[in-house]
Formats: sequence, C-alpha cells, structure tokens
Amino acid sequence: MSPRRNRPRRDDAVRLDTERARHGVAAVQQWRDGEWQVRGISGGASTKTYRCPGCDQEIRPGVAHVVAWPADGRGDLTDRRHWHTGCWRARDRRAPVIQRGRNAPRHG
Repeated sequence: MSPRRNRPRRDDAVRLDTERARHGVAAVQQWRDGEWQVRGISGGASTKTYRCPGCDQEIRPGVAHVVAWPADGRGDLTDRRHWHTGCWRARDRRAPVIQRGRNAPRHG
C-alpha cells in the first residue's frame, strides 16, 4: 500500500493567468469628472515610454504606473492614458498642465 498524498497534484491546481497577473486587474474609480477604469501596470510589464498627462513628464520603461480610461462608455481604447501613480491620485488637487510654445505669453 502506498502512502497517502497530502499535496494536490500540479495538474489539479488552479492555473494562474500570467497575462492577467502581469497587466493587473481593472477597477472602477469614481472621480469628480466621472467613473474611470483604472489598471495598475507593474514595472516588469511596462515596456514603452509614455507621457503622463498629470505632470507632462515621461514614464520610462520599467516604471510602475496606472492606465485609466472612461468607464461609462464615453470613450474607446484610444482614450486610455498612462499616469504616474502619484499624479493619478493627486489629479483632483492640481491644475491641468497647459502646453505653451516658447514664445507664448505666460498670462492670459
């Protein structure tokens, strides 16, 4: 008689969806400007350079950040924006970043 097996077999174990784990799970967040789908991106899953709309600085490959897009069906995949995590959390407390040319007036 063979001994009883106390561990589950590897075949019986629930398999982890590595793509879903790598890209995070989207959650809906409520903000003053509506509901947003927000997904955290780990540093390992970040492979491209993006520009954060909160601070207008680059998000380099390998830096953890969040991706947000409208949750109420107002937009599509082209409305996704990559944000620094801190910029996303502070977006209600800061003014929007306005792009100006070098010779543009500072006021008005």
